[in-house]
Amino acid sequence: MPLPTPTLNTARLRLRPFDDTDADDLFALHSDAFVLRYWDSAPWTERARAEQFLATCRQLAADGTGVRLAVQRADDQAFLGWCTLVRWNPEYRSASLGYCFREAAWGHGYATEAAGALLRWAFETLDLNRVQAEADTRNGASARVLEKLGFVREGTLREDCVVDGDVSDSWVYGLLRREWQPQTGTTATH
Repeated sequence: MPLPTPTLNTARLRLRPFDDTDADDLFALHSDAFVLRYWDSAPWTERARAEQFLATCRQLAADGTGVRLAVQRADDQAFLGWCTLVRWNPEYRSASLGYCFREAAWGHGYATEAAGALLRWAFETLDLNRVQAEADTRNGASARVLEKLGFVREGTLREDCVVDGDVSDSWVYGLLRREWQPQTGTTATH
């Protein structure tokens, strides 16, 4: 069953479905080796990867397994990154959260604000009981975002990623419905 992709607005951000005009911004984000240094795949070297990403966004919604939203600043519509909820399982009432932001967007609370808005939509719309997230153990900033959102570190996946010969561990985080504290000021439209 298809999953409607929402548009979410916060005090400073707009989270919206991706469209084809986002390909250049996506390629710039995912080809930045510094931004992706803790990512589970190598930086993109071909612009066609952006087209594949956009097709995957459409497929997630069509399959009803998740949503991926572009994140832009509300005041100037600047592309900041994206936020996603994937592996939605209605039977288990669970899903996985992820996000990726341009370096210029770091340190402003945008990831926390965007992920909080997506979590609010997900808990209220999808009746989730659990959301999981993972972060490279070297990525303290991402771990802090998850902890600000109320996620609890549940364990370590040892040597779970190998990217260009670089082996890394990941922390696994979980957030249960009963632990979730919604942020205020988020509105959703479909």
